[in-house]
Amino acid sequence: MNALRLLRQRRFGAFFTVQALGALNDNVFRNALATLLVFGIGVEAGWDPAGLVNLAALLFILPFFLFSAVFGQLADRFEKSGMIRWIKLFEIVICAYAGLALYLGDVVLLMSVVFLLGFQSTLFGPIKYSILPQLLPPAQLTAGNGLVAAGTYIAILAGTILGPLLAGLELGWPWAVLVGTLIIAGIGWLAALALPPVPIGDPSLKLNLDPVTASWATLRRLGRNRNRLHSVLGVAWFWFYGSIFLVQIPAYTQGVLGGDERALAALLALFIVGISTGALLCDKLSRGAIEIGLVPIGAVGMTVFGLDLMLASPSTPLTEASIAELLARDGSLRIVADLVLIGVSGGLFIVPLYALVQSQSGNDERARVIAGMNIMNALFMVLASALAILLLSVAGLSIPQLFGVVALLNLAVGVYIVLLVPEFALRFLMWVISRLVYRVRVVGTGIQHLPAEGPALITCNHLSFMDPLIIGGTIQRPIRFVMTHRIYHLRGLTWLFRLAGAIPVAPARENPALLQRAFEAVDDALARGELVGIFPEGGLSPDGDVQPFRAGISEILARRPVPVIPMALEGLWGGVFSRAPGRWRRRDRGFFSRVQLKILDPVAPGQADRRELEALTRHHHDQLRSHPT
Repeated sequence: MNALRLLRQRRFGAFFTVQALGALNDNVFRNALATLLVFGIGVEAGWDPAGLVNLAALLFILPFFLFSAVFGQLADRFEKSGMIRWIKLFEIVICAYAGLALYLGDVVLLMSVVFLLGFQSTLFGPIKYSILPQLLPPAQLTAGNGLVAAGTYIAILAGTILGPLLAGLELGWPWAVLVGTLIIAGIGWLAALALPPVPIGDPSLKLNLDPVTASWATLRRLGRNRNRLHSVLGVAWFWFYGSIFLVQIPAYTQGVLGGDERALAALLALFIVGISTGALLCDKLSRGAIEIGLVPIGAVGMTVFGLDLMLASPSTPLTEASIAELLARDGSLRIVADLVLIGVSGGLFIVPLYALVQSQSGNDERARVIAGMNIMNALFMVLASALAILLLSVAGLSIPQLFGVVALLNLAVGVYIVLLVPEFALRFLMWVISRLVYRVRVVGTGIQHLPAEGPALITCNHLSFMDPLIIGGTIQRPIRFVMTHRIYHLRGLTWLFRLAGAIPVAPARENPALLQRAFEAVDDALARGELVGIFPEGGLSPDGDVQPFRAGISEILARRPVPVIPMALEGLWGGVFSRAPGRWRRRDRGFFSRVQLKILDPVAPGQADRRELEALTRHHHDQLRSHPT
């Protein structure tokens, strides 16, 4: 996978190693401590083991509330690579202090270690995601975020398994935990030495060290950009949803499925491998861009498979069942598939949101924005714990029912996201559908010069009803297509075309008022900086050749001169979605046939001529036809 190539780059590979080992160390110590509290130190000291474990979780997350805003300022004020090296040295000091606490067996000291680990994670948090856009170009930002997410969750899984193993070694005192965490921290520090320096965000920033006022100012900063705020809330919701499932999987394995410790490790691995797979898939599906269309797709999967996990869960568990015994039970493969696909959907949901937050934040404030996001994440995780306690302990729901409730809540979130960015979800679906039906090959130098923002008019020959899906699925930005009013008003489909922002049009002889409204709608869209797609022939080709362009394109460009992006399609004539005679019998133009889309260099505003565009489109269409793929 292309994303994995980034690991070979020194600047990103070093950062990936630093952040993954940091997550690993946190989870090794926390899980080792939980094991020691439940089976050793906590019991011997007369403390309530369950209460200590919950206290440790609270102490770890508390610094995110208290210090995220302050540390976000530090990350914007000073050079980030140097800060990372000092943070990794601080981690080594914490590990040494943890060894002393373990040797003394002092519960209070061990709780302070957990707080310090949370403090160190809070210090690193704003740097972790704010430095990525400085290490990677925009085209690799999604891939980088996918790798970071995958590495983090794999580290969580490894720490969950390794921590109890180190704590359980039959030794005089758990020095293996000390040695293990020191080795991990030391390797992380060595990796940090390879990080290159990056530009300082805001060297003139005046620091506010008051946690309360700094936190309020940081949260207010999130609201300055509406799209960024929605992305931050989406990330926080993911942590709400994900923490519910991740925290409940141990109890679900033991109390619902009846599995043993190995079964628990296997199910945790399935869930985390799913998230990592989804995160890495984002780069492949995004094609080098920030693909927001993946977010509603991921939200749908999180709801569907979350509900199915509730329905697939058994009513009577086995007793101390191994993973082999669980898999032999009827319906177990359905549970396995649900856990994996929940994870995959979560990966598709979260990675584009992280990339969008980074891309919509300037280098001078990005760390403070990430700090605000971390505060929101911590808040939503606390709310998730409160909801789980309320539904399980007070309302008396079972764990599968809790999963179902959260999946239904996620449905509401998913609907809101689709309504918020319908054009991105629909554009991604265009890509999925068109690529499932055809083998599309995109050629031409124009693909490298497509405007990342601002208005443009897209023109193309019209061979089939699938043309808008192929074009719309190829261009990363949403396109508002002009379409005939007869198709626009098809019963049951008008709502979909309206959601996609399609513009209905009619010939002047049929409905001159609608034609004028179409011209006005196109002009308004271009004035707002949108892409508008038209088929200047005015209808599907009757013979597969390019037909004369209508005068409407001249009217559009006379009203508002904008860049024109000419395109040419070939390979669709003769298929079932064209108007070719005998199209239902032609196998060479059936499903999975080869289609070529040629994207030409943009024509500058005021330079486009209707007849020249027609001749250009005809020339390149004939060229594609004479040189099929």
